[in-house]
Amino acid sequence: MSLIRLNDVSLDFDGRPVLKAAYLKLARGDRVGLIGKNGTGKTSFLELVLGRREPTGGTVDHTPGTTIGYFSQFSELDGSQSVQQVLSAHFAEVHETQGRLDEIGAQLAEPMDESAMTRLLIEQGALFERMDAIGGWTYETSIDTVLTRLGFDEERRHLPVDRLSGGWRNRAALALILIQSPDVLLLDEPTNFLDLDGVRWIEGWLGGFTGAVLVVSHDRQFLDGVVDRIIEIENYRLQEYEGDYSAYVHAKQSRLKMLEKQFAHEEELLAYEQAAATARREAARNPSNAVARRLADIKKRQAPRPIDQIITGIYDGLKVSNDLLTVTGLTKGFTGTPLFDGVSFDLQRGDRVAVIGSNGSGKSTLLDVLTGETEADAGSVRWAKGARFVSYNRVYAELDLTDTVGHAVNAYPDSLAFTATKKSVNRFLAMLQFSEADLQQTIGTLSGGQRARVAIAQCLLSGAAVIVLDEPTNHLDITSTQVMERALTHFPGAVIVVSHDRFFVDKLADRLLIFEGGGRVKETPATGAL
Repeated sequence: MSLIRLNDVSLDFDGRPVLKAAYLKLARGDRVGLIGKNGTGKTSFLELVLGRREPTGGTVDHTPGTTIGYFSQFSELDGSQSVQQVLSAHFAEVHETQGRLDEIGAQLAEPMDESAMTRLLIEQGALFERMDAIGGWTYETSIDTVLTRLGFDEERRHLPVDRLSGGWRNRAALALILIQSPDVLLLDEPTNFLDLDGVRWIEGWLGGFTGAVLVVSHDRQFLDGVVDRIIEIENYRLQEYEGDYSAYVHAKQSRLKMLEKQFAHEEELLAYEQAAATARREAARNPSNAVARRLADIKKRQAPRPIDQIITGIYDGLKVSNDLLTVTGLTKGFTGTPLFDGVSFDLQRGDRVAVIGSNGSGKSTLLDVLTGETEADAGSVRWAKGARFVSYNRVYAELDLTDTVGHAVNAYPDSLAFTATKKSVNRFLAMLQFSEADLQQTIGTLSGGQRARVAIAQCLLSGAAVIVLDEPTNHLDITSTQVMERALTHFPGAVIVVSHDRFFVDKLADRLLIFEGGGRVKETPATGAL
């Protein structure tokens, strides 16, 4: 039986269509991945399912009694309680039952007649059975397991939620939903801010979850691990594909080829139709030449220029020296505890270095030290003369919200937009899904994902010798991530990236810096299949 049903649903926003004629059924055990480009309405779709938005047309029906858990990539959790208290409060029935058991225990310690004792013992037995049924004996272990797997140490467990950073607040919200275990889980980018161990644990947890899951994610390996159906929002409609993300890639490729052939056939028919109409007009004007007429030749459509050619055209004028960075004996810690100790490595032209490890192990701090955001406790960072770097996180944080997209991308200092042809730059921006209309928009009006694309475009076109990226796939849709991957692959300089996105790291990195904890950092060649 379906828990949630969308029947011929349409949705408009500010007078613009977001969704048309959408149908969806979610039943217990369903595992559905929702994908689509930034700005196509994925979050709005989740809010429709949740009941926070009313459809412009059609109906959204919930089976009575269905419970829904919603995780937003922008945490809605706040307050003065700690995450431990928030999760514990979910077990109100357990606390109530335990309270009554404590009362009975105290009463049984006092003298009483046999009939009163019998009544209390009968009630106590019933309450013991109730505790068994509601998991009252194991709830603390469940909370501890979830918080441990999501990376919460003792200090963060007991901090007020309001004092947690945005990323940790997101994890707290995810922990609450996992503890609640509702009938339907709606997850909006659940792997953002999680390390690899946390992502793997979530995958395993979802594998044992018996309810329905509808997840928005850019993490392709995560989608491969948890979903068996992909729904893509495309041209305001839902296009459904059976299987995981890898199956979707093959199925969509086949579908696009079929549509291309169909379009080419229709285009050919229209060309013949146009030629016939022209011939009729000519025949009407000059009947004597009617037999001599023939249909006009049909021009074949030119194949679009390959993505790689566009990218290499952008980077043709970028000259990068061989030696770029030398790191020697780098050490950094807080409150006497080292995050990393004695780290040494070189960075040369063409290097692709991925920094991986558990949350809180010091990966982002290493990038901050390399880019001068934070001072090291010991060791040295020596950039080669003339070796300029660009930091994606700094670019994103410093976006001028009053500027237009087109000006921000093209007017970045030393931008390759000044050396490459305008045509190749426009093609490159089009691959990143910036239309002519998008380039005129003010950055302040964009979504988080769209702003991320602006910052990525600035970095890729910056003209720097080294691109430094901290979780760049967060907030990017899959198409933008794929374009970024291709651009970074052809980038003639070097790349240093912190990422939990296993597909991204496997496809890009040739070296890994693995933060093992306790200040230990190991360098190893990338072998793929993280």
